[in-house]
This record gives sequence, structure tokens and C-alpha cells, in this order.
Amino acid sequence: MIDDLRFALRLLAKERWFTTVAVVSLALGIGANTAIFSLINTLMLRMLPVRDPGQLVQFMSVYPGEPRMNGFQYVHYERVRDGNTVFTDVMGVAPARLTVSRDGSEPQAVYAEYVTGNFFSGLGVEAALGRMLRPQDDRIGGDAAVGVLSWSYWNSRFGADAGIVGRRITVNSVPVTVVGVGPRRFVGIEVGTTPDLWLPTAMEAVIAQPSQRQNGRLFMALLARLKPDVSIEQATAQMRVLDRARLEDMVRTFNSAGWLEARLDVEPAGAGTSILRERVSRPLLALMAMVAVLLLLACINIASLLLARGVAREREMALRVAIGASRLRLWRQVLAESLLLSGTGGIIGIALAYVGAATLIRILLSGRPIIGLPEQLSINVQPDLRVSLFTAGAAVLTGVLFGLVPAWNAFSSAQISTLREGGSLGERRSRRLVGRGLVVAQVALSVVMLSGAGLLVTHLSNLRNLNLGFDRESVLLVTLDATRSGYERLQLSGLYRDLLGRLEAIPGVRAATMSGMTPISGAGGSRFVNIDGVAERFEDRRRVSLNPIAPNYFTTYGTPLISGRDFAFADAGRPPVAIVNQALARHYFGTGDPVGRRFTFDDQGRSYEIIGVVADAKYLDLYETPPRTVYLNTLQGGSGGTSQFALRTDVAPSSVVAEVRRAVNQIVPNVNVGKVTTLTEQIDASIVVERLIALLSTAFGVVGALLAAIGLYGLLAYTVSRRTTEIGVRMALGATRGQITSMVLTSALSLVAAGLAIGAPLAVMSPRLLARLVQSLTVEPPLPLIVAALVMIGVGLAAAYVPARRASRVEPIQALRQT
Repeated sequence: MIDDLRFALRLLAKERWFTTVAVVSLALGIGANTAIFSLINTLMLRMLPVRDPGQLVQFMSVYPGEPRMNGFQYVHYERVRDGNTVFTDVMGVAPARLTVSRDGSEPQAVYAEYVTGNFFSGLGVEAALGRMLRPQDDRIGGDAAVGVLSWSYWNSRFGADAGIVGRRITVNSVPVTVVGVGPRRFVGIEVGTTPDLWLPTAMEAVIAQPSQRQNGRLFMALLARLKPDVSIEQATAQMRVLDRARLEDMVRTFNSAGWLEARLDVEPAGAGTSILRERVSRPLLALMAMVAVLLLLACINIASLLLARGVAREREMALRVAIGASRLRLWRQVLAESLLLSGTGGIIGIALAYVGAATLIRILLSGRPIIGLPEQLSINVQPDLRVSLFTAGAAVLTGVLFGLVPAWNAFSSAQISTLREGGSLGERRSRRLVGRGLVVAQVALSVVMLSGAGLLVTHLSNLRNLNLGFDRESVLLVTLDATRSGYERLQLSGLYRDLLGRLEAIPGVRAATMSGMTPISGAGGSRFVNIDGVAERFEDRRRVSLNPIAPNYFTTYGTPLISGRDFAFADAGRPPVAIVNQALARHYFGTGDPVGRRFTFDDQGRSYEIIGVVADAKYLDLYETPPRTVYLNTLQGGSGGTSQFALRTDVAPSSVVAEVRRAVNQIVPNVNVGKVTTLTEQIDASIVVERLIALLSTAFGVVGALLAAIGLYGLLAYTVSRRTTEIGVRMALGATRGQITSMVLTSALSLVAAGLAIGAPLAVMSPRLLARLVQSLTVEPPLPLIVAALVMIGVGLAAAYVPARRASRVEPIQALRQT
């Protein structure tokens, strides 16, 4: 084998053009597969670095018609912890945005997590320095508040100071003693997040983060460890019994019996919990399928090149047989060359994979922040045994795949007659059929890839042209953060009203408003409503979305007012009013007029009068059916700590940013200007995954078509060189150059036609597979397939041009002299 590899290395070094093409093709194919698999491994397969991760489970609450969620109040955590017989530990964790300072330094924002006292002991996580939190730390009224730093935060903020244990830091103005540093590998249970600090849940009452409370209690995700002899099904059955008390609490709180229809599921959590995973898992699987086809195309292409290259080695193989080489020996020699190529491509592909994976992560995380996760996500793609085995397996498998055809050809062509006839044998029928079959397969797969790419590009175009219920152009979005401004809510409401007048006075600004949430920015608040005089069936009962807005909101966003009137500044201090969208009006009032009707929310007795109806608009994402929505006048209820301002401009939105900042500094100097973007950018950020898939699928389709062109060119060039004598005879008998050119082009088009005949049915079926992986992808008319077929016909003609030109210039006399 060493001799075979040494010989293969010399041979490949000599044939530099062939080696370069083969290695680059394999490096791209294996690298792309490794890059996508690395992300799948990180987000979906990698287990948490804890004790027995396979025993971990999480609880998911499902209300009919609404998204699943892992969120429970502390009292419900206590009920599950104390009442179960199927878990060894039940743990809770809640995210928090806090500030940390040390020795009087400037406070810095951190991403922290409140955890129950048994969180680390239940997971089996040991401290890298000091100790982790203990159950006795999680008690209100303890001697001192304590916390644990993450490894990354300890290194970046405290310079890996080993003396940090026992010292105090200030968390939201509260002194906290650092008792330990977490291990390097443990970065929390939520994939994509890296907490800087862990605090006991008892600290939440001291630090007081009202935005994270529901009815005055901390809202947390629950995790548990199964007992060794307990199945998930057994745990689910017991948890649904225990969960009945929670549902009855919800019925009393919201005055809605519908909560009794909610369901609690127990699911595996060994790979961690992940909102991000649910967002990108199916697109990643779609990309994995594409790169697998791309690698198959690369294998077929190299097999074609090796097959054509094997013709020149017929005498070599025959000579090896003549001096005693066995069939197995020939196979081993050719496969050694193939594996050397694939191994080299795999090594280069690994480097490309991690560059590509890092790029994909940056693109994925450049989109709209995912609700429930911090804006700054962190995904670390680290090599591990699973990825290494995948890459090695891909390299070996591809080497065997593209090496089988030339290996079989080496065996079948190694006849003693080849030596006697001096290599002048005509092209064997079997080799001709195999070579043509490989090219046909390339064309078929390329058609599938190009058709799929066309479908995904069409899907992206449809998303961008949806009727969203608002005008996305020329709208500037500005986020103001007043959480530490020192203003009271009513005072801030008056200042914001003055600020709106100042913003509308900026040259180039047509209208300005503010709201609790902006279109395509994620979910806002939601509640159940009770419409006076309307009896709603339980199965139709759903929460309605809420959005507190200021006057001129619909004018600024371009949402049509269907009936009634808009909010007015004069509404402040008057009885509460509301505006509803068409979806709510249709559901509760049918064809009747809702203006003047009244409603209340389940958890309060305050009555609202409907004063207007507006067109439906999307707020969560582009895929949603516009939900029933209630707009409230924010001036009637005060303004929250963070507000979203919007300005419709007659000029480029970016040109008024400086004036907006000056206006904020003049009216509310203690309020920070946060994110500044445009509505168009916000919408594009919400479909960054779809844009990435469309871009990559198009790139993969182009590469696949290029590989098919190379394979077709190689086959035709080889065929022309083998048929030079035949072409000379034809021309000597009167064939024109045009006829010779037509002969070569016809041969190329016949191969393309055969590939289209095989690839078209596969391309017709591929949208159904993609529809399972890409959200809301509908099976489109055959336009993408038609475009793909036309592209491959053009590719076939382009690949055949040079061989056809070369064939038409054959000199009959010189060709006949070579016989």
C-alpha cells in the first residue's frame, strides 16, 4: 500500500491540471458538507457537558393554537419539585439583562441567569475556581448575595484573576460576592447564549426586574433529571396530573376555562434547550441535502475525468497484468490514487469548512433578534470527534465512490491484446456507455439543484413582495431606552409627546409616532378579550395581540384606516379607547360595524371603546396570518421604559438620523438612543435565513452546472480525440465542417436531453421535500424547472463548443496518416 501511495503521489504530482481540478472539487464538496454538518452538530446534536445528559428533560406548555413555550412561575416550579416521584432533580433558570461594576467602575451590561439553588448540582457541573451555587444560597434574607461568573466573562472582564473568589461586585447597585467561576466548557443550557453571570433566584426579588415577572413572580424555564428507571412517557403522565393545579391557577387569574385545554409535554433536553434550534434546524437540513448532492456531483465529475484519464493508462494496466498483477492488485492501485485525492481534498476541505461555518454563523446571527434570547448570541463551532469522523467518512466514501468506476475500467481494459495492438483499439462500447451515463447523471442532478434553487429564489421574492399591511419604504426606526433615565412614567409620557412634535418638525419628516412594538419585530403582549354582547365558542378563543401606540401611527406606517378614527392627543385623560384590526372585527362582529362597541380583558375590569378599524398587518414574522390585534393609546396609560419611535420621511431615512439624536438630547437628555435602523432593513433581517438559503442554493446550483459542463466537455474532448481518424474519413468522403460541428453538438444535446428526461421527474418531486424543510414553501408552477432546463441546454452547448470547433478543424490527410 505504501508503494501504491508513493506511485500515486508521483503520478498526481505529474498531472497537475487534473490533480488541481479534482482536489479543488473535492475540497469544495467535502468542505461544504463539513461546514453545514458542524452547525447541525453544534445546534442539534452536541450534548451538554454535564453528567448523564441523556437523562435531562424539559417541560413544554402548549395552549391550543399558540406556540409551545418553556415558561413557568416559581410557585409552579415548587409544586413540580416537591410533588413528583419521577425526577431526582428539578431545576429552573430565567434570563436577565443586568449591569455589573467592580470597585466603582462604569457599570456594564451583562447577560445573566437566575438559577435555582440545585441547578449546578442537578446538572453535575463543578466549578473551575471556587464553588458553584448551592441550595442554601437560594434563600431570601441570607447573610450576603452570591454569584458565579462564567469562564468567558471571568477572562474577558476580570483578566482571569484567580483572586476574584470572595470579592464583591455590584449587580444593579446590589453588592454580590463572587463565590466561583464556572468550567470552561459549560456555557449554559440555552444553545446560542453564553451567560456572563449566574445568580440564585432569590436575588431576583432584591434586584427586582419587573419586566421578567408575570403576576409578581419570576418566569422561568424548567429542566429535570429523570430517575434511572423512569421513561419520558411515565414522567409525562405524572406531570400532566401535577400540572392541573397550574392550569386551574391560570383559569382563576385570566377568568378563562380555556386554560384547562392546555397540555404539558416532557421532552429530551440532553442537547440543551434552544429557541434558535427551532428557528434554523429545518433550513440547515435543507442546506445539508443540497451540499450532499453537490458532493455527489463532484464525485461523478472526478469519476468521469478518471475514466477518460484511464484510457491513456491501458497499456500500463495491461503490462501490470502481463508481469503477474492480480485483479485485486489493480483495484488497490487505482483506489489508492482515488483515496489520496479524496484525503487531500478532505484536509483542505476542513480548513474551508471552519471558515465557511464561521461565515454562516455571522450571517445567521445578523438577522432580527430572536424573541427570548439576548441580542448578542454566541455560537462556537468547535471540532469534536463526531465532526472529525464525519469528515473522514466523507473523504473515504467519496474516494471509494469516484474510484469504483476507473477501478473497474482498469480491470476490464487490462488485456494482453492491448499490448499487441499498440493501444490502437477503438473505444469500447462499455466504456462509452459508462462515460455517457456519468455525464447524464451530472446533468440530471444539476437540473434538480437548479430547479430547487429557482424555487427558493422565487419563495424569497414572494416573501419580499407580500402585502404586509404597511409601507416598508422610507421609515426610520429609533429605539429609546429610558430604563435608567430617572423619569417617572407620567413625566416620560409628556416628554415623549413633546419629542414627537420636535421630530415632526425636522425637515424631510412627514410623520412621526411611537409604539410598543414595530412591524416584523417579534411578538408583543397578548391577552384574552371579552366583547360585550358576543358569546365566543371555546374552540375559537385565542389571545389577541396588543400594541400600545401614539397618534399618527397608521399614517406613519401607511396602514389603511378602514372605518372610525385614529387616536388623538386629546384622548389623554379621557375614558380608554382602542382600535382593532380587520381580523378581530371579522371574528367577533362578522359584517357588522365594531365602532362604538366595548370590550374588556380577562385579567382586568377596565372597559375599552372601539373607535376605529384598520387593515391587517404582520408583526411577528412574514409567515404569520395577521392575528387579531388591539391597538391601545399609549398616552392614556403612560409610556414604558423602552419605546419604539418611527418617522416617515420624504428623504433618505439615514439623512435625518443626526437631527433625531439632537432632538432626543434636547427633549429627554437622560434617555439613551438605542438601535437605529429602517423598516426595510428590519424586514430583511427577519428573513436572513431565507436569503441565506436562496443565495447558497443558487451558488450550489451554479457550481453543479459548472461541474456538469466540465464533465460534458471532458467526455466530448475525449470522444473527439478518439474519433479523429473517423472524422478525417468523413471529411475525406465529403462531410463539411458544419456537418462535423453539428455531429458533436447533437451528441452533446442528446446527453443533455437524456439528463433532462431523468432529472425533470426528480425536480418535480423535490419541491415536496423542500416544503417540509422550508417554512410556508408552496409547490410552484414549472417555471423553475423550465429555467433550469434552458440553463442546462445552454451549458451543454457552451461545453460542446470547443470540442466541436476542434473536430471541425481536423485535417483529413493528417488524420488518415495517424491510422
